[in-house]
Amino acid sequence: MVMKNFVVFEGIDGTGTTTQTKLLKEYLKKNNLENKFNFSSEPTPLATGKFLRQVLKGEIEVTNETAVYLFAADRQEHIFGKDGIKEQTASGKIAISDRYFFSSLAYQGISCGKELPYEVNKVFPLPEILFFFEINPEISLERINARGEQKEIFEKKDYLTKTANAYEEIISFYEKQKDSGMKIIRIDATKSREEIFEIIWAELSLLPILK
Repeated sequence: MVMKNFVVFEGIDGTGTTTQTKLLKEYLKKNNLENKFNFSSEPTPLATGKFLRQVLKGEIEVTNETAVYLFAADRQEHIFGKDGIKEQTASGKIAISDRYFFSSLAYQGISCGKELPYEVNKVFPLPEILFFFEINPEISLERINARGEQKEIFEKKDYLTKTANAYEEIISFYEKQKDSGMKIIRIDATKSREEIFEIIWAELSLLPILK
């Protein structure tokens, strides 16, 4: 099932999804379109998401299987909770999320196998548009190191490489589901941020709600 006016940015860490979110917000403000959009991310700023941030930083240790359920719980609130994606899209807004269950399928799929992440996340709706940011893991790691911030537990070369391969398998799977209703846009994340923004806005501007 596809949720209309729901858009997702996906890719391994360091692909530039946060940068594109920032550019989009600036563009919308400049063009008086802010009221047409809602922005969110996973993990969320909710209590569930804050707990997950501690897990990702290695401050709290849980089993790989527990992490799958924790991400799903946070996602449940993100989509169906108060002021969530479902509510935002129903009110006539385009809801954009930086990451979604595709991240769980990739990251958790490596740590505890593919079956559990798939089973737990198959209840969630597909976005209308999925922007998949592709990049060489070595380049993404250089970008992560340049931030000068505390690294999360997944931000290591070997893990990023495995995750990039897992993402490719997942995205390819959904690309073959021609009747899913979800549009997948692959983005070369090594392009300039201006070029990437043009690609994204060209797609978003076609959504009927903006006509």
